[in-house]
Amino acid sequence: MSIRVGIVGISGFGGGEALRLVASHPSFELVYAAGEGSAGSRLVDRFPGVPAKLAELVIEKWDPATLPKLDLLFASLPTGASAEALARIPKDVKIVDIGGDHRYVEGWTYGLADVWPAEIEGQTRIANPGCFPAATLNALAPLLANGLIEPGNIVIDAKTGISGAGRGGGDSKFGYAESNENLVPYGLLKHVHMPEMARTIERLSSGSAAGLVFTPHLVPMTRGVLATIYCRGRATTEQCLEAARRFYAGRAFIRVTDKPPQTKWATGSNLAFVSYAADPERNLVIAMGVVDNLGKGAAGQAMQNANLICGLPETAGLDGAPVWP
Repeated sequence: MSIRVGIVGISGFGGGEALRLVASHPSFELVYAAGEGSAGSRLVDRFPGVPAKLAELVIEKWDPATLPKLDLLFASLPTGASAEALARIPKDVKIVDIGGDHRYVEGWTYGLADVWPAEIEGQTRIANPGCFPAATLNALAPLLANGLIEPGNIVIDAKTGISGAGRGGGDSKFGYAESNENLVPYGLLKHVHMPEMARTIERLSSGSAAGLVFTPHLVPMTRGVLATIYCRGRATTEQCLEAARRFYAGRAFIRVTDKPPQTKWATGSNLAFVSYAADPERNLVIAMGVVDNLGKGAAGQAMQNANLICGLPETAGLDGAPVWP
């Protein structure tokens, strides 16, 4: 079976990762690539290592009115750039929006693939979670679903590699000189991922996420997200680990580990690592989640969602091992 696929925003980090995954997918055929600054270039000009079968495909200027016949479209556009354009895509074209415009928007399914796979199967409009929520919510889901922590007053301290900020343009603040040997907090109290995480915490717990605090930090590495999450609860470490093992039993991409996870473990993969440390006497549970921000945090989970909506094995095109070292 050949499924005709397009990628919008192919020149960015998320779109480039989607290209890498589609290129080796057993059922997907890339027939359309679109970008802005790269329009008119061949894929091989932009990505010299692209497989020969895709080398001559020309990147087109993004215009929903000129789409070829597609079965599936990956959209990897900056937040605010996709809502109007994707509304003009024919209903028979399935869409996975890697960007932020459709998370918890009516008519779109929130694609937290390892938590709610049954809700995603057979849908046509999927809003991919952000990279910080991918690390955070996979770690919190088993605890919230089992009532092991309080949903309110959760504190999320998260670190991301520079590619999580996007490729940027000529005025990017994320070049080597600005980022090397530097650690930068940003998006204080109003980060774009806050509403998404609060809504999901409330769905999982049937409680209130009031008091949620989320502080992201940019660290000088290329890929990876580590979320360290402080919660109130009387569970023990082993109870948390066991709840996660039960919750994710049979799930291909979640690894529950006894020791704190490291970002390197997930590099280049769709894996998510979760772990816990708890002190019941202090009413404290620490949850930890690690993902590759371009993998499970973007294109990897988008591919997983695409498999689910296309009726394919969930692991298709995603079963490679992480890159090490």
